[in-house]
Amino acid sequence: KDVDGVFTANPRVVPSARKLDEIAYEEMLELASCGAEVLQSRAVEFAKNYGVVLEVLSSFEVKPGTLVREEDAKMEQMIIRGIAADKNQAKATLLGVPDTPGVAARIFKSLAAANLNVDMIVQNVSAAGVTDVSFTVAKDDINKTKRVIEPLVKDIRAAGLNFDGDIAKVSLVGVGMKSHSGVAYKMFDVLAANKINIEMISTSEIKISVAIRAQEADRAVRALHDAFGMGQAARKRPAPARKKSAKK
Repeated sequence: KDVDGVFTANPRVVPSARKLDEIAYEEMLELASCGAEVLQSRAVEFAKNYGVVLEVLSSFEVKPGTLVREEDAKMEQMIIRGIAADKNQAKATLLGVPDTPGVAARIFKSLAAANLNVDMIVQNVSAAGVTDVSFTVAKDDINKTKRVIEPLVKDIRAAGLNFDGDIAKVSLVGVGMKSHSGVAYKMFDVLAANKINIEMISTSEIKISVAIRAQEADRAVRALHDAFGMGQAARKRPAPARKKSAKK
């Protein structure tokens, strides 16, 4: 690559991002799917399935890179391994959808039949028998999604359809989340302190993703990277001073 390995964040966005010595397959897969442009997720899947250790190296310098390998216990000591931002996102919202069984299945069956990958999904609390359903797709798929969903609006008796192509997904990834609490709270608190509004939330065992305004993505990544202390290299304890023997 044109970088030394896998970093805690995009070094072009976060100058203080540091290179990781190692990362678990699952973490690399999540980062790849969340916008990190280091490895293709399919390559990581093959490596994981066949137990192949990958090393991400610089094309221009001979130095150790980042090992992508099986998770072990010590990896959980680092709560957050990396932060990624994906600006190639768009949000679709079906307004006033009847809150009846089978409607959501019809919507997402149509999207699946058209080979459209849906990422985040949010359904609002029902009011007066109707609800709003929002989901995200790749920005490049907006027109295709419109062609699939627009005929459904009338069929399911929804009130309307909105598209928003000005969003980004920011994600925290780390196997340490499995054994540490408070990550979501801290993420939301940092974004609130920086006046960054969260529009959608999605979580997994080792990932927390939020949808925010696209123009706020870089600022959010820098704020989170700093708040979680990811740019600070582990401090080594100074060696104890040797006692000088008294001269006779």
